[in-house]
Amino acid sequence: MTVDARVGNVGESSIGELFGRATEQAKDFARSEIGLYKAIASYRVSKARNGAIALVAALFLVNAALITLLVCIAMALALHIGPLLAGLAVFVAVGILGFFLVRFGIGKMAALSGDAEERAALAAGEHLS
Repeated sequence: MTVDARVGNVGESSIGELFGRATEQAKDFARSEIGLYKAIASYRVSKARNGAIALVAALFLVNAALITLLVCIAMALALHIGPLLAGLAVFVAVGILGFFLVRFGIGKMAALSGDAEERAALAAGEHLS
């Protein structure tokens, strides 16, 4: 509240001032919320960083082990069908496996856009609003 020097009465703030203060408080609240979520995300990332590094290292090691296994399979087959056919046989087998894994992965990634039931529920919710 402000004191009106001319009248000597305690006057109330104008509606414009009230809206201005409310707007500033809302902005401060939103900034605080954003800061809180940033702090939570930063905390979680810092806690998970070493785990992520270990997982990436494990991924590289498993990849190297898989390559070693495939080379050994090709070398064992080379004794029976020759090096070129052994290499082609391993390539085709791994290529077919990779193809099906990619198809499976793409199918599962489609879930990120939601399934038909979820889209129907969201559309129904929008009509209620």
